[in-house]
Amino acid sequence: MDVLEEIRELCKELILTDKQIEELMRRVIKEINRGLSKETHAEADVKCFITYVQDLPNGKEKGKFLALDLGGTNFRVLLIHLKDENDFEMLSKIYAIPQSIMLGSGTQLFDHIAECLANFMREHAVDSERLPLGFTFSFPLTQLGLTKGILARWTKGFNCSGVVGEDVVQLLKDALARRGDVNIAVMAILNDSTGTLMSCAHSNRDCKVGVIIGTGSNACYVERVENCDLFDGPKAGPDIKKHVLINTEWGAFGDDGALDFVRTEYDREIDQHSINPGRQLQEKMISGMYMGELARLAIVKFTKAGLLFGGVGSDILFKRGQFFTKYVSEIESDKPGTYTYCRDVLDELGLEHATDEDCANVRYICECVSSRAAHLVSAGIAALINKMDEPSVTVGVDGSVYRFHPKFHDLMVQKIRQFVKPHISFDLMLSEDGSGRGAALVAAVACRDAQ
Repeated sequence: MDVLEEIRELCKELILTDKQIEELMRRVIKEINRGLSKETHAEADVKCFITYVQDLPNGKEKGKFLALDLGGTNFRVLLIHLKDENDFEMLSKIYAIPQSIMLGSGTQLFDHIAECLANFMREHAVDSERLPLGFTFSFPLTQLGLTKGILARWTKGFNCSGVVGEDVVQLLKDALARRGDVNIAVMAILNDSTGTLMSCAHSNRDCKVGVIIGTGSNACYVERVENCDLFDGPKAGPDIKKHVLINTEWGAFGDDGALDFVRTEYDREIDQHSINPGRQLQEKMISGMYMGELARLAIVKFTKAGLLFGGVGSDILFKRGQFFTKYVSEIESDKPGTYTYCRDVLDELGLEHATDEDCANVRYICECVSSRAAHLVSAGIAALINKMDEPSVTVGVDGSVYRFHPKFHDLMVQKIRQFVKPHISFDLMLSEDGSGRGAALVAAVACRDAQ
């Protein structure tokens, strides 16, 4: 079924050209260097925070560890027992964070987390043990050490008072102390991209980049200490560690206008109606929080122009936030020439009158939106791989968009290969639970170093 010529024409602005991708790579690297430099860090959009993680797992980590993974509307608590290199046991539980707590006080939030941690330890009969904990906190952090992280700003719908500008490790410790019923040693705070890298590095020593493509989008990578002006650990001497992981916080790329040359009216509308207008602009073009809405805005525009559904939409289609990102993945899962999933989605949206031609057009719109996201991420990854200039690099990737979109992986591999220096080999590896197991591994490596 052919896509309408008018729709192809109108979707052209959603397709990145190779020239635009090359320009994006140049701008990403310029912004990363601004984040790493003492002179320009304060005004840089891509902050490139120092994580203070300098050791990757070597397979010799052993023992029981807790992980706390806070990065969205739910959080997880995990108990991980590392035995041998690839032998571990993992127990976990997901806890909800009510909207009232997401928008309440920091004390309420951390008291809720501490209560769930204590309940979890009791359920698994480890409440009498002293356990090391790795804390995955997937919001922009200024790290001042492995166990000290200051919240720069809330994202992803959170707005708890009294937390921005504070050390979130201390807030967690204070909440645990108020209870006094469990003994937990917080060994490290990290974000989900660092956890993803650590989790993959445990089984693949070439893993040097960690990327998240889920509710948000972020990346971390291994940088040489001499390039990190803000690293205040030792930089010279015989036993000095030469590398440190950098948390780029690249979701904010473009906040200064660097992405304006590829942004569309749909991107601008999403930004205007978000809770953080003008912030996290790259993330809003990539992540699962916005991808469905981007597709919906284009579908609505084309419906109102009479190009889709005979010009007749539905109340659900016209309602903001009702075209979920999972719909994009489902629609693109249909085999060529079939529209089973697409019809299911359109039926849910009250568009039972859609024709096969409408289905073909809707699928094309979804493909344009998801391909653009994959190519934006690929530009950033290719830029990082070229900057590191190692002969072989594995990129650990996690997040719902990467996991569940049927073509995202292939789109990325193809585009990264096109723009990575020819002598560098790379592969993408799905992280097995970076924000959980990865956090426990950071705690385990920290314990290993302490011993």
